[in-house]
Amino acid sequence: MESLFCCPLCGSPLSREAGVYRCPSGHSYDIAREGYVHLLPANRKHSAVPGDDKGMAGARRDFLSRGYYEPLLQALQTRICQTDPSPAPVLVDAGCGEGYYTAGIYQALRDCGRHPRMAGVDLSKFSLRIAARREKAVEFAVASSHHLPLADGCGDILLNCFSPLFIEEFFRVLRPGGWFFYVVPGKNHLWELKEVLYDHPYPNEERPIPYPGFSYVDIGEVDTLLHLEGQAAIHDLFQMTPYYWKTPRSGAQRLETLDHLTVQASFRIHIFQKDM
Repeated sequence: MESLFCCPLCGSPLSREAGVYRCPSGHSYDIAREGYVHLLPANRKHSAVPGDDKGMAGARRDFLSRGYYEPLLQALQTRICQTDPSPAPVLVDAGCGEGYYTAGIYQALRDCGRHPRMAGVDLSKFSLRIAARREKAVEFAVASSHHLPLADGCGDILLNCFSPLFIEEFFRVLRPGGWFFYVVPGKNHLWELKEVLYDHPYPNEERPIPYPGFSYVDIGEVDTLLHLEGQAAIHDLFQMTPYYWKTPRSGAQRLETLDHLTVQASFRIHIFQKDM
């Protein structure tokens, strides 16, 4: 079966066979039992185990599975289904994590009668184990968004949700006229959580972000209140954020005393179209 992925060593198209990806040059990549493939060359690894660790991946899975960020998923599903009318769009989720948005968008396109092909890429094998189990019809690979194992101009839509931005690489992968959805936190995203963790929290910067080669189409706003009940939900939210690694022990201890927390969730969906 033809794959969306290319060989990370020679750039040739990959084909997917039983348990393995192969390229015409003879390079092969085993498919893990969960269904993802490892396409990150050793010389592009910056640590022994890159990406989110097992605990962070699990926390994100558990938190998102409770539906707390469903308003963002629904907004993405609506905008993506409305934006590109092609019957068989190719989508790339760069920094897909454990696949919550990837799978949700794929299913939304299927539900409206489309036949998408979709690839998700992330550095974390722990996240991709979850993602590949979540949606078998999507191809998932351990790879860097800085060097996507995808052909030039192959994508109709590229999603980057709370992940590092590599705009030149995203430009390369999208076809002319393709769509780029870039999700970032709004000004007061998780403000009440930050008030517990830090003595002097500060809001996120919020502004338009133009990029060469792309035309700005819109900035979608998604704002909601989360009512977290129980320490498990509160800790999952904390552990899935960068604050988990940056917070002083005193702030983490304050959070551990709470059994409920109401917190703002604020997202901005920056929508671009690649110039023709």
